[in-house]
Amino acid sequence: MLKLLIKQFKAIADESKAAFPGTNFKEWRLVVQEIVRFARVHSPSPDARPLRYCALFDSHPSSRPYVTRFHAKKVLKFRDALLTSYHKNEVKFAELTLDTFRMLQCLEWEPSGSFYQRSPVEPRENGAVTDQSITSGLIDINLAAEMMDPALPPNPKKAVLYRPSVPLLISVVATMCEELPPESVVLLYISASGNTVQSTSSQTESSSNSRKSSKNSGLSRHENYINTNGDTSQYFENCLSVGPSRSGGLNNLYPGDLIPFTRRPLFLIIDSDKSDAFKVLHGAERGEKSALFLSPLRPSFKNPGTDVTQTGSQFTLFLTAPIQAFCQLVGLVSSDKDLDCSDEADGIISTAFAEWEVILCTSTSLDLVWAQVLSDPFLRRLILRFIFCRAVLGLFCLQEHGDEYLPVCLPKLPDTFSPNSETVQPAIRRLAKLLKVGDCFRFSHS
Repeated sequence: MLKLLIKQFKAIADESKAAFPGTNFKEWRLVVQEIVRFARVHSPSPDARPLRYCALFDSHPSSRPYVTRFHAKKVLKFRDALLTSYHKNEVKFAELTLDTFRMLQCLEWEPSGSFYQRSPVEPRENGAVTDQSITSGLIDINLAAEMMDPALPPNPKKAVLYRPSVPLLISVVATMCEELPPESVVLLYISASGNTVQSTSSQTESSSNSRKSSKNSGLSRHENYINTNGDTSQYFENCLSVGPSRSGGLNNLYPGDLIPFTRRPLFLIIDSDKSDAFKVLHGAERGEKSALFLSPLRPSFKNPGTDVTQTGSQFTLFLTAPIQAFCQLVGLVSSDKDLDCSDEADGIISTAFAEWEVILCTSTSLDLVWAQVLSDPFLRRLILRFIFCRAVLGLFCLQEHGDEYLPVCLPKLPDTFSPNSETVQPAIRRLAKLLKVGDCFRFSHS
């Protein structure tokens, strides 16, 4: 259906250009190109799972009793999320990038099917009946009511920003935190390229009255933001460019910019080659300890020529479509595995996640930061997928040795979930054996 719609849309654009030769259709051609490119990249195999949370796949029967009974001293509800990504030449459609789209879908409920019911047959004034079913060709304009699935909870509210200025991004986060109900958590997902502050910034030099060294010249306009007795330079040494560099400092997001919002519970996902700069937030919170997922500084691929700008971020893909990310890592494409193999791979992951859920719910060493969000299905699934991602990348033997290829979570999860643990390795080994890529990994347990 998607391919058919794209073909029809392209035909309409071509017909319009022919009918109105004096009109500039450059923007419409760009729209068509973006749609085609987006659909080509985001074209999962026919047997792929939905990105959205599906009770059939993501709710594991064997661990459900443990999740149901689990209750931390403090439980936070996932209410709001802010999603933004910007990379030069990244795949996007209009103002929706591929990374943001994947994360957006990951934080939605997959309809259970209850709203796919035939609308009732209604009598008309002349005694005839009007069939409001889909086969009649009539469309009920009350789409909002039709799309609400009463069998599911409401989806978290999400703000999607494309190339925002940092003042705009901060104002949206501030509004979310101000309006956040008690005992709730905000998720911030930021995917962007990193940037190191340059000491040649004329704006910084002109506004700096107490510059101690050229290294700190990019920090002067931020020094008054955090009133501490210690060195605050670590909060403003590196930043993320959430928009084009030509906008200068307006698009530079520093770790220190987020510190004021740590008065409320935050779940931060930073996907960047400078994600390690945000480690400084751990321990610098102003009220509530934040949960941090920080991406590897470099992606890992069996085929070095893989272009992340054409396929989206590897870390985000692991958090939203773990099996697809695994196959991309080892150089497999969807045509390399049949339906039976895919079902078996899903089974391996599902069994492992169910086991890990039980361990998380019964662990005595689980930090309260993770325990207080574990009851939420979306955040719990992200935690499980992070464990899977870190284990796969940690065992991937073709990478260079170094922590820059591994994601980081703060506070730390129990050692039970380290890549070399007997809890995690068996599932990765079974998956690698099934897909015949065991030579890509190094396993310490037989």
